[in-house]
Formats: sequence, structure tokens, C-alpha cells
Amino acid sequence: MESLPLLIMVVLAFVLLIVLPSRQRKKMQANAQALQNALTVGTPVMLTSGIHGTVAGLGEGTVDLEVAPGVVVTVARPAIMEVRKPAADAVPTDSAPGATAIDGDGDATDHTR
Repeated sequence: MESLPLLIMVVLAFVLLIVLPSRQRKKMQANAQALQNALTVGTPVMLTSGIHGTVAGLGEGTVDLEVAPGVVVTVARPAIMEVRKPAADAVPTDSAPGATAIDGDGDATDHTR
């Protein structure tokens, strides 16, 4: 009878260290699978590396991602970390009417420099 508290402690440690984390892992895998199944062309996403883009095509285990206009990269489906909200079509409030935006490449079309 003296080993009963020790046995209870071992069983409790097993539950805390093995069973509970595996349940959490299963929930995370289910969420990731739901995200993969919900992907459609045109969905804005973010990769695990932090790259943002829009889904341009779907393969069986891959996703074609448009990261810039005309630039499409193919990534593995598990690399998609989250679905992003589409950017609102808002005009910046600090731009004056008729002002030319500076794009930073220093070409001659930047008239406000």
C-alpha cells in the first residue's frame, strides 16, 4: 500500500506529459487541415516564412502563390500559415489631389523629388 501514491503520481505524470499534448496536437492538425481545405483561388494568405501573397492555383500537395503582379511561386500546402483579410480599397488620407506618388526607384517619372 505504500507504493499506491507513487503509482498515482506516475499515472498523473503520464497523463500530463503524453495524453494532453497529443490531444492539443490533434486539434492543431485538424485546424491546419480545415485551412487547407478552405483555400480557393484569390485567397490572400501568409506563409510560415512571412511571405504574403494571393492563391493563384491549387495542386494536390502544392499551391501557386502570386507574391507580386506576374510573379508566381509554387509552395507546399503546409507552408501556408494563415488566411489574411483582403486589403480594403482605401485611399491614403495624407495624399493631396494631383500629387504624384514616389515609388522609390529614383527614375525620372518621380516628379515630386
